[in-house]
Amino acid sequence: MGEHRQEEWPRLRVADWTGTRETLHMWAQIVGKIRMAHAPLVNHWWQVTLYVTPRGLTTSTIPFAAGAFDIEFDFVGHVLRIRSSSGEERRVALEPKPVADFYAETMDHLVGLGIETTIQARPNEVEPSIPFADDHQHASYDPDAARLFWRQLLQANRVLGEFRSHFVGKVSPVHFFWGAMDLACTRFSGRDAPRHPGGAPNCGDWVMVEGYSKELSSCGFWPGLDEGAFYAYAYPEPDGFAERPVAPDAAFYSRENGQFLLPYEAVATADDPDRTLSAFLQSTYEAAADLGGWGRAALEDDPNRWAPYRV
Repeated sequence: MGEHRQEEWPRLRVADWTGTRETLHMWAQIVGKIRMAHAPLVNHWWQVTLYVTPRGLTTSTIPFAAGAFDIEFDFVGHVLRIRSSSGEERRVALEPKPVADFYAETMDHLVGLGIETTIQARPNEVEPSIPFADDHQHASYDPDAARLFWRQLLQANRVLGEFRSHFVGKVSPVHFFWGAMDLACTRFSGRDAPRHPGGAPNCGDWVMVEGYSKELSSCGFWPGLDEGAFYAYAYPEPDGFAERPVAPDAAFYSRENGQFLLPYEAVATADDPDRTLSAFLQSTYEAAADLGGWGRAALEDDPNRWAPYRV
Protein backbone atom coordinates (compact mmCIF):
# COMPACT_ATOMS: atom_id res chain seq x y z
CA MET A 1 0.00 0.00 0.00
CA GLY A 2 2.84 2.40 0.89
CA GLU A 3 4.68 1.78 -2.39
CA HIS A 4 1.44 2.23 -4.35
CA ARG A 5 0.76 5.57 -2.64
CA GLN A 6 4.34 6.70 -3.25
CA GLU A 7 3.79 6.19 -6.97
CA GLU A 8 0.45 8.00 -6.85
CA TRP A 9 1.76 10.88 -4.71
CA PRO A 10 5.49 10.89 -5.53
CA ARG A 11 7.99 12.65 -3.28
CA LEU A 12 10.29 15.26 -4.81
CA ARG A 13 12.40 17.57 -2.68
CA VAL A 14 12.82 21.01 -4.23
CA ALA A 15 16.52 20.97 -3.36
CA ASP A 16 16.96 17.84 -5.47
CA TRP A 17 15.66 19.37 -8.69
CA THR A 18 16.19 23.13 -8.37
CA GLY A 19 18.17 23.39 -11.60
CA THR A 20 15.64 21.40 -13.59
CA ARG A 21 12.74 23.33 -12.03
CA GLU A 22 14.25 26.69 -12.97
CA THR A 23 15.04 25.58 -16.52
CA LEU A 24 11.60 24.04 -17.00
CA HIS A 25 10.04 27.26 -15.71
CA MET A 26 11.76 29.23 -18.48
CA TRP A 27 10.80 26.66 -21.13
CA ALA A 28 7.17 26.82 -19.96
CA GLN A 29 7.24 30.62 -20.21
CA ILE A 30 8.38 30.39 -23.83
CA VAL A 31 5.59 27.96 -24.75
CA GLY A 32 3.00 29.93 -22.78
CA LYS A 33 3.98 33.16 -24.49
CA ILE A 34 3.57 31.48 -27.89
CA ARG A 35 0.00 30.60 -26.94
CA MET A 36 -0.52 34.13 -25.66
CA ALA A 37 0.63 35.60 -29.00
CA HIS A 38 -2.15 33.85 -30.93
CA ALA A 39 -5.09 33.26 -28.56
CA PRO A 40 -7.69 36.01 -28.02
CA LEU A 41 -7.97 37.46 -24.52
CA VAL A 42 -10.19 35.54 -22.11
CA ASN A 43 -10.94 37.09 -18.71
CA HIS A 44 -8.15 36.88 -16.12
CA TRP A 45 -5.65 35.61 -18.75
CA TRP A 46 -7.23 32.17 -18.97
CA GLN A 47 -6.18 31.99 -22.63
CA VAL A 48 -2.45 31.82 -21.81
CA THR A 49 -2.36 28.83 -19.47
CA LEU A 50 -1.23 25.23 -19.91
CA TYR A 51 -3.19 22.09 -18.98
CA VAL A 52 -2.23 18.74 -17.47
CA THR A 53 -2.38 15.81 -19.91
CA PRO A 54 -1.80 12.03 -19.59
CA ARG A 55 1.80 12.70 -20.65
CA GLY A 56 2.64 16.22 -19.47
CA LEU A 57 1.45 19.77 -20.13
CA THR A 58 -0.25 21.19 -23.21
CA THR A 59 -1.29 24.54 -24.62
CA SER A 60 -4.46 22.92 -26.04
CA THR A 61 -5.53 24.09 -29.52
CA ILE A 62 -4.10 27.46 -30.57
CA PRO A 63 -5.74 29.23 -33.54
CA PHE A 64 -3.52 30.40 -36.40
CA ALA A 65 -4.72 31.77 -39.75
CA ALA A 66 -7.40 29.33 -40.99
CA GLY A 67 -5.90 26.43 -39.03
CA ALA A 68 -4.53 25.62 -35.61
CA PHE A 69 -1.61 24.09 -33.73
CA ASP A 70 -0.74 22.90 -30.25
CA ILE A 71 2.38 22.39 -28.18
CA GLU A 72 2.84 19.69 -25.55
CA PHE A 73 5.56 18.94 -23.04
CA ASP A 74 5.74 15.15 -23.03
CA PHE A 75 7.38 14.13 -19.74
CA VAL A 76 7.07 10.44 -20.57
CA GLY A 77 8.93 10.55 -23.89
CA HIS A 78 10.79 13.76 -22.91
CA VAL A 79 10.06 15.72 -26.06
CA LEU A 80 8.25 18.93 -26.87
CA ARG A 81 5.72 18.22 -29.62
CA ILE A 82 4.50 20.98 -31.94
CA ARG A 83 1.58 19.73 -34.03
CA SER A 84 -0.13 21.62 -36.83
CA SER A 85 -3.56 21.11 -38.38
CA SER A 86 -1.64 20.79 -41.65
CA GLY A 87 -0.65 17.31 -40.44
CA GLU A 88 2.98 18.25 -39.79
CA GLU A 89 4.78 17.80 -36.50
CA ARG A 90 8.07 19.08 -35.10
CA ARG A 91 9.90 17.95 -31.96
CA VAL A 92 12.37 19.48 -29.54
CA ALA A 93 14.23 17.04 -27.28
CA LEU A 94 13.79 17.67 -23.56
CA GLU A 95 17.32 17.17 -22.33
CA PRO A 96 20.03 19.22 -20.63
CA LYS A 97 20.35 22.33 -22.82
CA PRO A 98 20.42 26.10 -22.29
CA VAL A 99 17.18 28.07 -22.47
CA ALA A 100 18.73 29.93 -25.42
CA ASP A 101 18.98 26.68 -27.41
CA PHE A 102 15.46 25.55 -26.48
CA TYR A 103 14.11 28.96 -27.51
CA ALA A 104 15.95 28.93 -30.85
CA GLU A 105 14.86 25.38 -31.70
CA THR A 106 11.23 26.01 -30.79
CA MET A 107 10.96 29.26 -32.73
CA ASP A 108 12.74 27.73 -35.73
CA HIS A 109 10.24 24.87 -35.78
CA LEU A 110 7.34 27.34 -35.76
CA VAL A 111 8.88 29.04 -38.80
CA GLY A 112 9.22 25.65 -40.47
CA LEU A 113 5.51 25.06 -39.91
CA GLY A 114 4.66 28.46 -41.36
CA ILE A 115 3.51 29.83 -37.99
CA GLU A 116 4.71 33.42 -37.71
CA THR A 117 5.11 34.26 -34.03
CA THR A 118 6.47 37.24 -32.09
CA ILE A 119 6.65 37.10 -28.31
CA GLN A 120 8.06 39.25 -25.52
CA ALA A 121 11.24 37.21 -25.40
CA ARG A 122 12.07 37.43 -21.72
CA PRO A 123 10.42 35.88 -18.63
CA ASN A 124 7.89 37.53 -16.33
CA GLU A 125 7.40 37.26 -12.56
CA VAL A 126 11.06 36.36 -11.95
CA GLU A 127 14.16 38.30 -11.03
CA PRO A 128 16.48 38.59 -12.87
CA SER A 129 14.63 38.46 -16.19
CA ILE A 130 17.23 37.12 -18.62
CA PRO A 131 16.23 37.35 -22.31
CA PHE A 132 15.59 33.82 -23.58
CA ALA A 133 18.11 34.19 -26.41
CA ASP A 134 20.82 35.11 -23.88
CA ASP A 135 19.98 32.59 -21.17
CA HIS A 136 22.80 30.06 -20.97
CA GLN A 137 22.53 29.97 -17.17
CA HIS A 138 19.51 27.64 -16.99
CA ALA A 139 20.49 24.42 -18.75
CA SER A 140 19.51 21.52 -16.46
CA TYR A 141 17.05 18.75 -17.20
CA ASP A 142 16.64 15.67 -15.02
CA PRO A 143 14.06 13.48 -16.80
CA ASP A 144 13.18 11.59 -13.61
CA ALA A 145 12.49 14.83 -11.73
CA ALA A 146 10.42 16.21 -14.59
CA ARG A 147 8.36 13.02 -14.67
CA LEU A 148 7.81 13.08 -10.90
CA PHE A 149 6.72 16.74 -11.03
CA TRP A 150 4.24 15.90 -13.78
CA ARG A 151 2.86 13.05 -11.66
CA GLN A 152 2.43 15.48 -8.76
CA LEU A 153 0.51 17.77 -11.10
CA LEU A 154 -1.56 14.81 -12.27
CA GLN A 155 -2.72 14.10 -8.72
CA ALA A 156 -3.30 17.75 -7.86
CA ASN A 157 -5.22 18.26 -11.10
CA ARG A 158 -7.51 15.33 -10.30
CA VAL A 159 -8.44 16.49 -6.80
CA LEU A 160 -8.74 20.14 -7.84
CA GLY A 161 -11.01 19.03 -10.69
CA GLU A 162 -13.31 17.24 -8.25
CA PHE A 163 -13.36 20.32 -6.01
CA ARG A 164 -14.17 22.53 -9.02
CA SER A 165 -17.20 20.38 -9.91
CA HIS A 166 -19.09 21.45 -6.78
CA PHE A 167 -19.20 25.11 -7.89
CA VAL A 168 -21.76 26.26 -10.48
CA GLY A 169 -20.85 29.93 -10.35
CA LYS A 170 -18.05 31.44 -12.39
CA VAL A 171 -15.00 29.21 -11.94
CA SER A 172 -11.76 28.87 -13.87
CA PRO A 173 -10.47 25.66 -15.41
CA VAL A 174 -7.80 23.81 -13.47
CA HIS A 175 -4.83 25.25 -15.31
CA PHE A 176 -1.08 25.83 -15.07
CA PHE A 177 0.13 29.42 -14.93
CA TRP A 178 3.65 29.59 -16.33
CA GLY A 179 4.38 32.99 -14.76
CA ALA A 180 4.58 31.67 -11.20
CA MET A 181 4.72 27.99 -12.26
CA ASP A 182 1.64 26.88 -10.34
CA LEU A 183 -1.49 24.81 -10.97
CA ALA A 184 -4.58 26.81 -10.01
CA CYS A 185 -8.37 26.82 -9.83
CA THR A 186 -10.27 30.01 -8.97
CA ARG A 187 -13.86 30.58 -7.87
CA PHE A 188 -15.60 33.96 -8.15
CA SER A 189 -18.35 35.55 -6.06
CA GLY A 190 -19.72 37.59 -8.97
CA ARG A 191 -18.73 40.95 -7.46
CA ASP A 192 -16.09 43.42 -8.59
CA ALA A 193 -12.82 43.63 -6.65
CA PRO A 194 -10.76 46.71 -5.75
CA ARG A 195 -7.97 47.53 -8.20
CA HIS A 196 -5.02 45.23 -7.58
CA PRO A 197 -1.79 47.10 -6.69
CA GLY A 198 0.41 44.81 -8.80
CA GLY A 199 4.01 44.43 -7.74
CA ALA A 200 5.06 41.14 -9.36
CA PRO A 201 8.67 41.33 -10.59
CA ASN A 202 9.12 42.12 -14.29
CA CYS A 203 5.39 42.10 -14.85
CA GLY A 204 3.25 45.15 -15.56
CA ASP A 205 0.76 46.07 -12.85
CA TRP A 206 -1.97 46.01 -15.53
CA VAL A 207 -1.47 42.24 -15.80
CA MET A 208 -2.48 41.79 -12.16
CA VAL A 209 -5.35 44.27 -12.55
CA GLU A 210 -6.87 41.97 -15.20
CA GLY A 211 -6.16 38.83 -13.19
CA TYR A 212 -7.76 40.15 -10.01
CA SER A 213 -10.57 42.31 -11.38
CA LYS A 214 -13.28 40.24 -9.62
CA GLU A 215 -13.66 39.01 -6.03
CA LEU A 216 -12.22 35.51 -5.82
CA SER A 217 -11.11 32.51 -3.83
CA SER A 218 -8.17 30.71 -5.43
CA CYS A 219 -6.34 27.48 -4.64
CA GLY A 220 -3.67 25.37 -6.25
CA PHE A 221 -0.30 23.64 -6.11
CA TRP A 222 3.09 25.33 -6.23
CA PRO A 223 6.47 23.49 -6.36
CA GLY A 224 8.03 25.53 -3.57
CA LEU A 225 8.87 25.07 0.12
CA ASP A 226 10.52 21.72 0.87
CA GLU A 227 8.47 19.41 -1.37
CA GLY A 228 5.96 21.83 -2.84
CA ALA A 229 2.80 23.16 -1.22
CA PHE A 230 -0.91 23.50 -1.80
CA TYR A 231 -2.13 27.07 -1.30
CA ALA A 232 -5.36 29.02 -0.92
CA TYR A 233 -6.02 32.75 -0.75
CA ALA A 234 -8.79 35.30 -1.21
CA TYR A 235 -8.81 38.62 -3.01
CA PRO A 236 -9.76 40.90 -1.49
CA GLU A 237 -8.96 39.12 1.76
CA PRO A 238 -11.93 39.47 4.12
CA ASP A 239 -11.46 40.44 7.77
CA GLY A 240 -10.64 37.44 9.93
CA PHE A 241 -9.51 35.26 7.02
CA ALA A 242 -6.00 34.64 8.36
CA GLU A 243 -7.33 33.64 11.79
CA ARG A 244 -10.01 31.27 10.48
CA PRO A 245 -9.41 27.64 11.54
CA VAL A 246 -8.94 25.40 8.48
CA ALA A 247 -8.24 21.72 7.91
CA PRO A 248 -6.08 19.68 8.19
CA ASP A 249 -3.92 20.44 11.23
CA ALA A 250 -0.81 20.74 9.03
CA ALA A 251 -2.26 23.76 7.19
CA PHE A 252 -1.20 27.24 8.30
CA TYR A 253 -1.54 30.86 7.24
CA SER A 254 1.69 32.37 5.91
CA ARG A 255 1.89 36.10 6.59
CA GLU A 256 4.86 36.30 4.23
CA ASN A 257 2.88 34.82 1.33
CA GLY A 258 -0.55 36.15 2.30
CA GLN A 259 -2.20 32.76 1.94
CA PHE A 260 -2.90 29.42 3.59
CA LEU A 261 -0.33 26.72 2.84
CA LEU A 262 -0.47 22.94 3.18
CA PRO A 263 2.87 21.15 2.67
CA TYR A 264 2.76 18.56 -0.09
CA GLU A 265 4.31 15.97 2.21
CA ALA A 266 1.36 16.32 4.62
CA VAL A 267 -0.92 15.18 1.81
CA ALA A 268 1.38 12.50 0.38
CA THR A 269 1.87 10.83 3.78
CA ALA A 270 -1.76 11.07 4.94
CA ASP A 271 -3.87 7.92 5.37
CA ASP A 272 -6.27 9.38 2.78
CA PRO A 273 -4.44 11.95 0.63
CA ASP A 274 -7.50 12.87 -1.45
CA ARG A 275 -9.66 13.54 1.62
CA THR A 276 -6.86 15.49 3.29
CA LEU A 277 -6.38 17.80 0.32
CA SER A 278 -10.14 18.14 -0.24
CA ALA A 279 -10.58 19.24 3.38
CA PHE A 280 -7.98 21.97 2.84
CA LEU A 281 -9.59 23.18 -0.37
CA GLN A 282 -13.10 23.23 1.08
CA SER A 283 -12.28 24.79 4.45
CA THR A 284 -10.18 27.60 2.94
CA TYR A 285 -12.90 28.32 0.37
CA GLU A 286 -15.51 28.45 3.15
CA ALA A 287 -13.29 30.90 5.02
CA ALA A 288 -13.27 33.22 2.01
CA ALA A 289 -16.93 32.76 1.10
CA ASP A 290 -18.42 32.95 4.60
CA LEU A 291 -16.34 35.89 5.78
CA GLY A 292 -16.77 37.62 2.42
CA GLY A 293 -20.56 37.21 2.41
CA TRP A 294 -20.80 35.20 -0.80
CA GLY A 295 -24.23 33.93 -1.87
CA ARG A 296 -23.17 30.32 -1.49
CA ALA A 297 -26.62 28.79 -2.05
CA ALA A 298 -26.67 30.10 -5.63
CA LEU A 299 -23.04 29.28 -6.35
CA GLU A 300 -22.74 25.65 -5.20
CA ASP A 301 -24.41 22.40 -6.20
CA ASP A 302 -23.95 18.64 -6.13
CA PRO A 303 -22.06 17.38 -9.20
CA ASN A 304 -24.02 14.10 -8.89
CA ARG A 305 -27.38 15.86 -9.06
CA TRP A 306 -28.40 14.04 -12.27
CA ALA A 307 -27.12 10.62 -11.23
CA PRO A 308 -30.59 9.12 -10.56
CA TYR A 309 -31.59 9.84 -14.16
CA ARG A 310 -28.57 8.16 -15.75
CA VAL A 311 -28.86 4.59 -16.97
